[in-house]
Amino acid sequence: MPKAQANGIEIHYEEHGDPNAPPMLLIMGFGAQLTLWPDELVEALAAHGFRVIRYDNRDIGLSHKFDGVKAPGLVKLTLLSKIGLTPKVPYTLADMADDGAGLLDALGIAKAHIVGASMGGMIAQHFAARHADKCLSLTSIFSTTGNPKLPPAKPEAMKALVTRPKSTEEKVLVDHGVMLARTIGSPGYPAEEERLRERTAASVRRSFYPEGPTRHLSAIVADGDRRPMLKGISVPTLVLHGEDDPLVPCEGGRDTAASIPGAKLKTIPGWGHDLPLELVDELAATIAEHAKESAA
Repeated sequence: MPKAQANGIEIHYEEHGDPNAPPMLLIMGFGAQLTLWPDELVEALAAHGFRVIRYDNRDIGLSHKFDGVKAPGLVKLTLLSKIGLTPKVPYTLADMADDGAGLLDALGIAKAHIVGASMGGMIAQHFAARHADKCLSLTSIFSTTGNPKLPPAKPEAMKALVTRPKSTEEKVLVDHGVMLARTIGSPGYPAEEERLRERTAASVRRSFYPEGPTRHLSAIVADGDRRPMLKGISVPTLVLHGEDDPLVPCEGGRDTAASIPGAKLKTIPGWGHDLPLELVDELAATIAEHAKESAA
Protein backbone atom coordinates (compact mmCIF):
# COMPACT_ATOMS: atom_id res chain seq x y z
CA MET A 1 0.00 0.00 0.00
CA PRO A 2 1.30 3.51 -0.79
CA LYS A 3 2.38 5.71 2.09
CA ALA A 4 3.19 9.39 2.37
CA GLN A 5 4.76 11.78 4.83
CA ALA A 6 2.00 14.20 5.77
CA ASN A 7 1.83 16.73 8.61
CA GLY A 8 4.96 15.20 10.12
CA ILE A 9 3.65 11.61 10.28
CA GLU A 10 3.30 8.61 7.96
CA ILE A 11 -0.11 8.14 6.35
CA HIS A 12 -1.13 5.03 4.43
CA TYR A 13 -3.60 5.54 1.61
CA GLU A 14 -5.19 3.95 -1.46
CA GLU A 15 -6.24 5.47 -4.78
CA HIS A 16 -8.92 4.35 -7.22
CA GLY A 17 -10.10 5.72 -10.54
CA ASP A 18 -8.57 7.93 -13.20
CA PRO A 19 -5.51 9.73 -11.75
CA ASN A 20 -6.40 12.75 -13.91
CA ALA A 21 -9.98 12.95 -12.64
CA PRO A 22 -11.11 15.44 -9.96
CA PRO A 23 -9.79 14.20 -6.59
CA MET A 24 -12.13 13.08 -3.81
CA LEU A 25 -10.69 12.47 -0.33
CA LEU A 26 -12.56 10.03 1.93
CA ILE A 27 -12.04 10.41 5.71
CA MET A 28 -13.20 7.52 7.90
CA GLY A 29 -14.39 7.69 11.49
CA PHE A 30 -13.63 6.67 15.04
CA GLY A 31 -11.31 3.70 15.39
CA ALA A 32 -12.00 2.65 11.79
CA GLN A 33 -9.57 1.76 9.05
CA LEU A 34 -9.87 2.99 5.48
CA THR A 35 -11.31 -0.41 4.59
CA LEU A 36 -14.57 0.52 6.32
CA TRP A 37 -15.31 2.49 3.15
CA PRO A 38 -16.87 -0.36 1.13
CA ASP A 39 -14.96 -1.20 -2.04
CA GLU A 40 -18.28 -1.03 -3.87
CA LEU A 41 -18.81 2.60 -2.81
CA VAL A 42 -15.24 3.56 -3.71
CA GLU A 43 -15.59 1.93 -7.13
CA ALA A 44 -18.97 3.59 -7.70
CA LEU A 45 -17.52 7.02 -6.93
CA ALA A 46 -14.62 6.32 -9.29
CA ALA A 47 -17.12 5.26 -11.96
CA HIS A 48 -18.81 8.65 -11.55
CA GLY A 49 -15.54 10.23 -12.68
CA PHE A 50 -13.45 10.87 -9.57
CA ARG A 51 -9.95 10.04 -8.39
CA VAL A 52 -10.93 8.52 -5.06
CA ILE A 53 -8.40 8.57 -2.21
CA ARG A 54 -9.07 6.86 1.10
CA TYR A 55 -6.58 6.73 3.95
CA ASP A 56 -5.99 5.46 7.47
CA ASN A 57 -6.29 8.24 10.03
CA ARG A 58 -3.43 8.65 12.48
CA ASP A 59 -3.40 6.04 15.25
CA ILE A 60 -5.30 3.43 13.25
CA GLY A 61 -4.75 0.90 10.50
CA LEU A 62 -1.30 1.17 8.96
CA SER A 63 -0.73 4.87 9.63
CA HIS A 64 1.46 6.37 12.37
CA LYS A 65 0.73 5.20 15.93
CA PHE A 66 1.19 7.40 18.99
CA ASP A 67 2.42 4.54 21.16
CA GLY A 68 2.63 5.31 24.85
CA VAL A 69 0.88 8.69 24.64
CA LYS A 70 -1.77 8.77 27.35
CA ALA A 71 -5.24 10.21 26.87
CA PRO A 72 -7.60 11.27 29.68
CA GLY A 73 -10.27 8.73 30.59
CA LEU A 74 -13.82 9.17 29.32
CA VAL A 75 -15.19 10.16 32.74
CA LYS A 76 -12.58 12.90 33.20
CA LEU A 77 -13.06 14.11 29.64
CA THR A 78 -16.82 14.33 30.08
CA LEU A 79 -16.63 16.11 33.43
CA LEU A 80 -14.13 18.70 32.19
CA SER A 81 -16.22 19.35 29.09
CA LYS A 82 -19.41 19.78 31.15
CA ILE A 83 -17.83 22.50 33.28
CA GLY A 84 -16.49 24.30 30.23
CA LEU A 85 -12.84 23.28 30.49
CA THR A 86 -10.91 21.98 27.49
CA PRO A 87 -9.04 18.81 28.49
CA LYS A 88 -5.46 18.32 27.39
CA VAL A 89 -5.42 15.58 24.75
CA PRO A 90 -2.69 13.96 22.64
CA TYR A 91 -4.01 15.58 19.46
CA THR A 92 -7.14 17.26 18.15
CA LEU A 93 -9.58 16.80 15.31
CA ALA A 94 -7.99 19.90 13.77
CA ASP A 95 -4.65 18.07 13.79
CA MET A 96 -6.32 15.18 12.01
CA ALA A 97 -7.75 17.57 9.41
CA ASP A 98 -4.22 18.84 8.85
CA ASP A 99 -3.20 15.21 8.19
CA GLY A 100 -5.65 15.10 5.30
CA ALA A 101 -4.44 18.43 3.96
CA GLY A 102 -0.85 17.22 4.26
CA LEU A 103 -1.70 14.07 2.33
CA LEU A 104 -3.10 16.16 -0.52
CA ASP A 105 0.11 18.21 -0.52
CA ALA A 106 2.20 15.03 -0.60
CA LEU A 107 0.21 13.79 -3.59
CA GLY A 108 0.56 17.11 -5.40
CA ILE A 109 -3.18 17.81 -5.24
CA ALA A 110 -4.15 21.46 -4.93
CA LYS A 111 -7.88 20.95 -4.25
CA ALA A 112 -10.21 18.03 -3.59
CA HIS A 113 -13.78 17.15 -2.74
CA ILE A 114 -13.78 16.21 0.96
CA VAL A 115 -16.07 13.44 2.21
CA GLY A 116 -16.09 12.39 5.87
CA ALA A 117 -18.11 9.80 7.78
CA SER A 118 -18.91 9.99 11.52
CA MET A 119 -15.72 11.26 13.27
CA GLY A 120 -14.43 11.61 9.72
CA GLY A 121 -17.28 14.05 9.12
CA MET A 122 -16.09 16.09 12.10
CA ILE A 123 -12.56 16.04 10.69
CA ALA A 124 -13.93 17.03 7.28
CA GLN A 125 -15.75 19.97 8.89
CA HIS A 126 -12.44 21.16 10.33
CA PHE A 127 -10.82 20.62 6.93
CA ALA A 128 -13.38 22.86 5.23
CA ALA A 129 -12.93 25.54 7.90
CA ARG A 130 -9.11 25.40 8.08
CA HIS A 131 -8.25 24.57 4.47
CA ALA A 132 -11.02 26.16 2.40
CA ASP A 133 -8.46 26.84 -0.33
CA LYS A 134 -7.97 23.06 -0.72
CA CYS A 135 -11.67 22.16 -0.51
CA LEU A 136 -13.87 21.97 -3.62
CA SER A 137 -16.86 20.67 -1.67
CA LEU A 138 -17.74 19.08 1.67
CA THR A 139 -19.90 16.03 2.30
CA SER A 140 -20.57 15.21 5.96
CA ILE A 141 -22.00 11.71 6.48
CA PHE A 142 -23.77 10.65 9.71
CA SER A 143 -21.81 13.21 11.69
CA THR A 144 -22.76 16.03 14.05
CA THR A 145 -21.88 19.47 15.43
CA GLY A 146 -20.88 18.79 19.03
CA ASN A 147 -23.96 20.71 20.20
CA PRO A 148 -24.42 19.47 23.81
CA LYS A 149 -28.20 19.84 23.57
CA LEU A 150 -28.58 17.23 20.84
CA PRO A 151 -29.93 13.75 21.70
CA PRO A 152 -27.17 11.34 22.74
CA ALA A 153 -26.40 7.96 21.26
CA LYS A 154 -28.59 5.08 22.37
CA PRO A 155 -26.99 3.50 25.46
CA GLU A 156 -26.51 0.13 23.77
CA ALA A 157 -24.77 1.78 20.80
CA MET A 158 -22.34 3.76 22.96
CA LYS A 159 -21.65 0.72 25.15
CA ALA A 160 -20.86 -1.40 22.09
CA LEU A 161 -18.56 1.31 20.74
CA VAL A 162 -16.42 1.79 23.85
CA THR A 163 -16.36 -1.79 25.16
CA ARG A 164 -13.12 -3.61 24.44
CA PRO A 165 -13.01 -7.25 23.29
CA LYS A 166 -12.41 -9.82 26.03
CA SER A 167 -9.23 -11.13 24.39
CA THR A 168 -7.06 -10.67 21.31
CA GLU A 169 -7.93 -14.09 19.88
CA GLU A 170 -9.05 -13.61 16.29
CA LYS A 171 -12.46 -15.26 16.74
CA VAL A 172 -13.18 -13.08 19.78
CA LEU A 173 -12.17 -9.95 17.86
CA VAL A 174 -14.31 -10.89 14.88
CA ASP A 175 -17.32 -11.71 17.10
CA HIS A 176 -16.87 -8.36 18.83
CA GLY A 177 -16.65 -6.50 15.52
CA VAL A 178 -19.77 -8.20 14.20
CA MET A 179 -21.63 -7.36 17.43
CA LEU A 180 -20.66 -3.69 17.07
CA ALA A 181 -21.66 -3.59 13.41
CA ARG A 182 -25.03 -5.15 14.18
CA THR A 183 -25.67 -2.78 17.12
CA ILE A 184 -25.01 0.46 15.23
CA GLY A 185 -25.94 -0.74 11.73
CA SER A 186 -28.97 -0.06 9.58
CA PRO A 187 -32.21 -1.68 10.76
CA GLY A 188 -33.62 -1.26 7.27
CA TYR A 189 -30.60 -2.79 5.56
CA PRO A 190 -29.13 -5.53 7.77
CA ALA A 191 -25.75 -6.78 6.57
CA GLU A 192 -25.48 -10.30 5.20
CA GLU A 193 -23.79 -12.42 7.88
CA GLU A 194 -21.07 -14.08 5.81
CA ARG A 195 -19.97 -10.85 4.16
CA LEU A 196 -19.97 -9.00 7.49
CA ARG A 197 -17.81 -11.67 9.14
CA GLU A 198 -15.41 -11.78 6.18
CA ARG A 199 -14.96 -8.00 6.17
CA THR A 200 -14.50 -7.92 9.94
CA ALA A 201 -11.92 -10.72 9.84
CA ALA A 202 -10.02 -8.97 7.05
CA SER A 203 -9.95 -5.77 9.11
CA VAL A 204 -8.64 -7.61 12.18
CA ARG A 205 -5.90 -9.27 10.15
CA ARG A 206 -4.91 -5.99 8.54
CA SER A 207 -4.49 -4.21 11.87
CA PHE A 208 -5.66 -4.47 15.47
CA TYR A 209 -4.65 -1.51 17.61
CA PRO A 210 -7.03 -0.84 20.53
CA GLU A 211 -5.04 2.11 21.92
CA GLY A 212 -5.76 4.36 18.95
CA PRO A 213 -9.53 4.66 19.51
CA THR A 214 -8.91 5.86 23.07
CA ARG A 215 -7.03 8.85 21.70
CA HIS A 216 -9.59 9.32 18.91
CA LEU A 217 -12.35 9.52 21.53
CA SER A 218 -10.43 12.08 23.57
CA ALA A 219 -10.09 14.24 20.44
CA ILE A 220 -13.84 14.04 19.80
CA VAL A 221 -14.86 14.92 23.37
CA ALA A 222 -12.31 17.73 23.64
CA ASP A 223 -13.51 19.30 20.39
CA GLY A 224 -16.68 20.63 21.97
CA ASP A 225 -19.33 22.58 20.09
CA ARG A 226 -18.34 23.20 16.45
CA ARG A 227 -21.34 25.36 15.52
CA PRO A 228 -19.45 28.68 15.70
CA MET A 229 -16.81 27.23 13.37
CA LEU A 230 -19.41 25.72 11.04
CA LYS A 231 -21.06 29.09 10.52
CA GLY A 232 -17.86 30.23 8.80
CA ILE A 233 -17.72 27.37 6.28
CA SER A 234 -18.24 28.74 2.78
CA VAL A 235 -17.63 25.68 0.59
CA PRO A 236 -20.67 23.91 -0.94
CA THR A 237 -21.84 21.37 1.65
CA LEU A 238 -23.97 18.25 1.58
CA VAL A 239 -25.11 16.48 4.76
CA LEU A 240 -26.21 12.84 4.57
CA HIS A 241 -27.74 11.04 7.54
CA GLY A 242 -29.72 7.95 8.38
CA GLU A 243 -33.07 8.47 10.04
CA ASP A 244 -32.48 5.36 12.17
CA ASP A 245 -28.90 5.99 13.30
CA PRO A 246 -28.54 4.72 16.91
CA LEU A 247 -25.03 6.10 17.43
CA VAL A 248 -25.30 9.62 16.02
CA PRO A 249 -29.03 10.41 15.93
CA CYS A 250 -30.37 12.12 12.84
CA GLU A 251 -30.74 15.39 14.77
CA GLY A 252 -26.94 15.65 14.52
CA GLY A 253 -27.14 15.75 10.74
CA ARG A 254 -29.98 18.24 10.78
CA ASP A 255 -28.02 20.47 13.17
CA THR A 256 -24.96 20.23 10.92
CA ALA A 257 -26.94 21.32 7.87
CA ALA A 258 -28.59 24.14 9.82
CA SER A 259 -25.20 25.39 11.05
CA ILE A 260 -23.42 25.57 7.67
CA PRO A 261 -24.66 28.36 5.39
CA GLY A 262 -26.39 26.98 2.29
CA ALA A 263 -25.86 23.32 3.22
CA LYS A 264 -28.11 20.69 1.65
CA LEU A 265 -29.53 17.86 3.75
CA LYS A 266 -30.64 14.38 2.70
CA THR A 267 -31.93 11.83 5.20
CA ILE A 268 -32.73 8.20 4.43
CA PRO A 269 -35.23 6.03 6.35
CA GLY A 270 -33.91 2.73 7.66
CA TRP A 271 -30.29 3.85 7.42
CA GLY A 272 -28.18 3.53 10.57
CA HIS A 273 -24.49 4.10 11.26
CA ASP A 274 -22.92 2.09 8.46
CA LEU A 275 -22.65 2.04 4.67
CA PRO A 276 -24.97 -0.74 3.46
CA LEU A 277 -24.50 -2.28 0.04
CA GLU A 278 -28.15 -1.53 -0.76
CA LEU A 279 -27.46 2.22 -0.46
CA VAL A 280 -24.15 2.31 -2.34
CA ASP A 281 -25.60 3.41 -5.68
CA GLU A 282 -27.82 6.08 -4.12
CA LEU A 283 -25.07 7.46 -1.90
CA ALA A 284 -22.49 7.47 -4.70
CA ALA A 285 -24.86 9.22 -7.09
CA THR A 286 -25.83 11.84 -4.47
CA ILE A 287 -22.22 12.57 -3.47
CA ALA A 288 -21.09 12.69 -7.10
CA GLU A 289 -23.93 15.02 -8.12
CA HIS A 290 -23.09 17.38 -5.27
CA ALA A 291 -19.39 17.38 -6.15
CA LYS A 292 -20.05 18.03 -9.84
CA GLU A 293 -22.51 20.85 -9.08
CA SER A 294 -19.96 22.39 -6.72
CA ALA A 295 -17.29 22.37 -9.41
CA ALA A 296 -19.57 23.77 -12.12
